Amino acid sequence: MRLLVWGAGAIGGTVGAYAARAGHDVVLVDAAADHVDAIRTDGLIIEGPIETLTVRLPTFTPDTLEGRFQHVLLAVKAQATGPAVGQLEPHLAEDGYVVSLQNGLNERLIVDRVGVVRTVGAFVNFGADVVGPGRIHYGGRGAFVLGELDGRRSERVSELADVLASFDPGIEVSENVWGYLWGKMGYAAMLSAGALSNASIAESLEAVDARPIFATLAGEVLRVARAEGVTAMGFNGFDPVAFGPNGDEAARRSSFDAMTEHNRRSAKTHSGVWRDLAVRKRRTEVSAQFDPIFEAAVRHGIDLPVTSRMAALMQEVENGRREQSWSTLLALGDAMPTFHDSDKE
Repeated sequence: MRLLVWGAGAIGGTVGAYAARAGHDVVLVDAAADHVDAIRTDGLIIEGPIETLTVRLPTFTPDTLEGRFQHVLLAVKAQATGPAVGQLEPHLAEDGYVVSLQNGLNERLIVDRVGVVRTVGAFVNFGADVVGPGRIHYGGRGAFVLGELDGRRSERVSELADVLASFDPGIEVSENVWGYLWGKMGYAAMLSAGALSNASIAESLEAVDARPIFATLAGEVLRVARAEGVTAMGFNGFDPVAFGPNGDEAARRSSFDAMTEHNRRSAKTHSGVWRDLAVRKRRTEVSAQFDPIFEAAVRHGIDLPVTSRMAALMQEVENGRREQSWSTLLALGDAMPTFHDSDKE
């Protein structure tokens, strides 16, 4: 298969490198010129506890790419989705499609630009970080799911899954990819809140004083998912039922423990949101990820007090008005309602 990977960072670079090593014709595009130059000069280096490999493959900046492609994997930050789709659209074949290997609900934006027929859904939860130009740290495996947005089974998705099994043999094809995407947003609310501190993912998830906050964040997001008619799916220890209206304290504790254990097994200790704040000193993708959820909540008349407070605190940290600290994370408690008592259905 000939693949165009648009965004050669943590997700796209890792998946692209494994597909290229398996013999597929992979072309990378990335906006960071130093990253592109490093890959052209020394190859793309994937390192970490799973294995270390170097793959040489054609790599371009968006303005130097030529040709059209049938299979496009989009792996840019959520806030870059619109501009990236605008740049890649001239390179998308008429019978081609774009797969969103991203965080968030970006499939909706992609559909608006290229149409639902040319959009495929995907959910990824493995751990990786760009640690330097041309170098990616692949820290641990996680769930990987593909699916058509309308839930049907298709030959093109099955074919793509066979190709991407070179990266993750456990890749799945689902009739409910939206359920995984919304489930991840419940989980992402927890990780984003955790990134307000300097604790690792595992440390924050096991902290007794933070768990009620995390549970409420997940519950708020999942309430919007239900209003949208979506059945959220679980993965890697995250159990959406535990954080829904029928979940109990024992189920939530079990899910927290399972998520903590999953993250302790990964060499990626902190989230990408934390890394953007603490290491790369740039804005996170939190606003781009959660704005569609806030918009849906307004449509359904649902209040999201803790999620809204999390987004506001994130902006304060991004703008340098507040420090990353455990006290910043716990400040979310000021917005806490009695969510699980009031959301019975």
